[in-house]
Formats: sequence, structure tokens, C-alpha cells
Amino acid sequence: MTTIYQKTRGLQDTELHYCPGCSHGIVHKLIAEVLEEMDGLDTAIGICPVGCAVFAGNYFSFDTIEAAHGRAPAVATAIKRLHPDQPVFTYQGDGDLASIGAGEIVHAAMRGEKFTTIFINNAIYGMTGGQMAPTTLIGQRATTAPGGRTAEQAGMPMRVAEMLSTLDGLIYAERVCVTDIPNLTKAKRAIKKAFELQKAGKGFTFVEILASCPTNWGMETLEANQWLMENMAAYYPLGVIKEVREDA
Repeated sequence: MTTIYQKTRGLQDTELHYCPGCSHGIVHKLIAEVLEEMDGLDTAIGICPVGCAVFAGNYFSFDTIEAAHGRAPAVATAIKRLHPDQPVFTYQGDGDLASIGAGEIVHAAMRGEKFTTIFINNAIYGMTGGQMAPTTLIGQRATTAPGGRTAEQAGMPMRVAEMLSTLDGLIYAERVCVTDIPNLTKAKRAIKKAFELQKAGKGFTFVEILASCPTNWGMETLEANQWLMENMAAYYPLGVIKEVREDA
């Protein structure tokens, strides 16, 4: 008996440009599946700023808009306020969100803007050649830290989900990864929950996804996934970081 896999309508039949082993394509699929299951493909709007996923609009079948580096939350704020009944999300990497866009994401969370942010944390600047990011781990090498990051020179890596969770406007934050099937299931569940809370008009929702970057890490795919679980997940613990419950 032959099993036929039905591809989500949320993705176009376009070949991905991402490097082998990159997590972006997997996350694209999860977002597309969630929006299809929620009947949101006809109205969803994604905002993709500068980074490896700058061309994400070539792959999603729904509307996407490009934003200047780090400014996706500001664009999403305007779009969501103009179209409050449509699912709106930003799709941002760690260099974009935690560095040049740190002010934007903090103030969007502080205001409780009613959109969702999908935050891809691969602990490196991917598109521009592997420079150290705010999320690069201590000891991890980068083109701008060939000897490995040190706390004395660059400070400690930024835990974005925990930082934003101190703000009242953020009502849900969860950190997940996509290294294997059980974690894929958890990641999809977190993304769906974020969109459901957005649909209910509850406030700002945030899903951080630990992702691998084999090319800039200088690793093979399986090695990168193992390194992620042993090192990144140790410093960036998986699970719900914050959830505001009405019955609490």
C-alpha cells in the first residue's frame, strides 16, 4: 500500500535556497500547516526582514512583506492595527531581532501588540557570513570571534524569551526546537497556540525556535543537531517560558 503525503497549501512549489541542514524550511512547513489548519491562509500576513529568510515570501502561499533590518515588529504593528482580524506574524532571526531590532521587539512586547513573532535562534549571523550574534554561546566560534565568545569581551548570551517575558504585554512565550519528530510536534503545537491566542486578541505571543546552522557552525547536519541539544538547549532551556492564564 502506497501512502501519499499531501503537502500543505501554505507552501508554494518552489525550491528552497537554504543550505543543507538549515532549519528554516522545516519551520516554514510548520507555520504553513498551522495556518492551513486554522483556515488562515487566505488572510495571513507574514513580515520577513533582513536575514537568511528574507526570501520567505517566495515559499509561503499567503501574503508576506519585507521589512528593513530589525524593523519587522514596527511593520507588523501597523498591519495588525489596520487588519485586526487577520493573522499577522514576524519571522526573525537572532541577529535581526536581538541585535539591530532589539528596541523594536521590546517595545512591541511592552505595548502588547496582538501579533505573533516566530524567532529563529541559531546563535549566529547566518546570511552575512557567520559573525557573532547576541545569542552566540560562550566559547562558540564566529568570524568576529575566532577564538570563541568570551563574557569579558561580549557579555553573556541574551535569553530573549526570558527578557521579553518580564513585560506585561507578552502573554505567551515558549522555546522549542526542530531536531527530531517529538520536538517537531511540540514546535507545531507552540506555533498553533500562539496563533490561537492572537486570534482571541489576548496580546503579544512569542515562539523561540532553536535552530541549527551547519554551514556557519562548520558541522555536518547530524552533528549540528547533537551540538544544539547538548549546548544550546542547556543554556536556552526548552519549554513554556511564560503563559498568562485567565483562570490564574
